[in-house]
Amino acid sequence: MHKLTKSTIISAKVKKEVWQRDGHRCIACGSSNASPNAHVVSRAHGGLGVVKNIVTLCPECHRKFDNGKNSEYAEVANKIFAYVLHLYPNWTAETVTFNKYGGLK
Repeated sequence: MHKLTKSTIISAKVKKEVWQRDGHRCIACGSSNASPNAHVVSRAHGGLGVVKNIVTLCPECHRKFDNGKNSEYAEVANKIFAYVLHLYPNWTAETVTFNKYGGLK
């Protein structure tokens, strides 16, 4: 398995920690029909499968965040980034992105 692929996978341990941190609900809309499987920085952009890069979203909010039109995406994205920055004030995309030359960027 490629290092990037391995680094972006969300482990059961990370999912459990995020699920508890997020109160077993979608952090964007509050739905309990949610799961901790959304990368804040996407896998396609090297987003790691680490606690600070994973949030709990319902299927609808996850779809909007991944594929929504501009207004749909912005609505969910703004909530996600505000939430992550509230939890981790020093959070940046670079701190949760794969660096092929070793470690985090």
